[in-house]
Amino acid sequence: MIDVKLLRDQPGLVRTSLENRRSPADLDAILEIDADRRRELHAMEQLRAEQNRASQEIARLKKAKEDASAAIAAMKDVSARIKQLDEQVKALDNQLRDELLLLPNLCHESVPVGPDESANRLERTWGTPPAFEFEPKDHVELGEALGILDFEAAAKVSGARFVVMRGAGAALERALTHFMLDTHTRKHGYTEILPPFLVLGSTMEGSGQLPKFAEEAFTVEGRDLWLVPTAEVPLTNLHRDEIIEAELPLNYVAYTPCFRSEAGSYGKDTRGMLRQHQFDKVELYKFTDPERSWDELEDLTRHAETILQKLGLPYRVVTLSTGDMGFCAAKTYDLEVWLPGQNTYREISSCSNCTDFQARRANIRFRRDKKPEYVHTLNGSGLAVGRTAIAVIENYQQRDGSIAVPEVLRPYMGGLEVIEPAS
Repeated sequence: MIDVKLLRDQPGLVRTSLENRRSPADLDAILEIDADRRRELHAMEQLRAEQNRASQEIARLKKAKEDASAAIAAMKDVSARIKQLDEQVKALDNQLRDELLLLPNLCHESVPVGPDESANRLERTWGTPPAFEFEPKDHVELGEALGILDFEAAAKVSGARFVVMRGAGAALERALTHFMLDTHTRKHGYTEILPPFLVLGSTMEGSGQLPKFAEEAFTVEGRDLWLVPTAEVPLTNLHRDEIIEAELPLNYVAYTPCFRSEAGSYGKDTRGMLRQHQFDKVELYKFTDPERSWDELEDLTRHAETILQKLGLPYRVVTLSTGDMGFCAAKTYDLEVWLPGQNTYREISSCSNCTDFQARRANIRFRRDKKPEYVHTLNGSGLAVGRTAIAVIENYQQRDGSIAVPEVLRPYMGGLEVIEPAS
């Protein structure tokens, strides 16, 4: 949530950011609601001052045994007007908050301006895409031939956009999850969290998913419970309505399954495991002070990159443009891994600095001096497990259709070196 004072003091800055994001938000309408609210609030405060003076006058008249009936009648009128104004102010408060909840975060000055992914800026690449002496296959063809991915069984059980992973396929998913968690906790110093996978609506709102993205999430009918679309949601809210007393930064890592309806994405990336209603992810999350948040974004991004490097997967890092960036982010780096089956790079992690945007929504602060300040929050996939499995399957495929297991994963897979068809 953007500070309403910033909207008043620097409307030009906010307007430019909204235009760069292609946001439909009406800043003038929001400022008008705020002006109405402040005007009504001022009138109510004036009447309360008048009410206080009248109370003192009534007390004086009664003490002097003089007639106070006229003053009492006048104060009743004032009290009624105050009640009316109070209701109006509360209604305007709610209206203003509803509008502010739909405003995206301000873009950092370093973010490239552009309408969509075509304006994203390449920052660096790592590794060289493998040169095969045969025509590489995609993960669907490879996985089905090996018997490790079963889309037909998943469709029978749950419908479209699900997968059943069998045998070495399930072991690969589990190995990747454990490898990521071990690396981030033992090498990078994150504290592991296992949060609930169902959260309250207020939790979704605090992290920025509600109200804007309600149709993209799954909810429990008749209950105020939502399936997490990402571990970012419960991690943000671990310190909701708190003043953090611990030394910053706080670094958390969490595994969760993620659930998304993928509303509006029909016909896009529907083949295989690229865009599913349920997928596993290891999420990195930081609470930090404002001065260090940009350095922390670089650290978090490097930590996600480390997983790809240890797995030997070629990738590139891009800075998302204003038109391609997420709602809560002030700046985002996307890590895009090379997929031979598609002959292109595909996003496998988004690492974002959300500045104080989520902290204002969830009321998360820290104390530097006497006055509490809002923390900055950062998040990033470290990594999306299913897409990492896709990258391993496709980059480590061999001529006979088998999959070489990356060396760092072999201890997690009982020493298995090659995934071959089940006999």
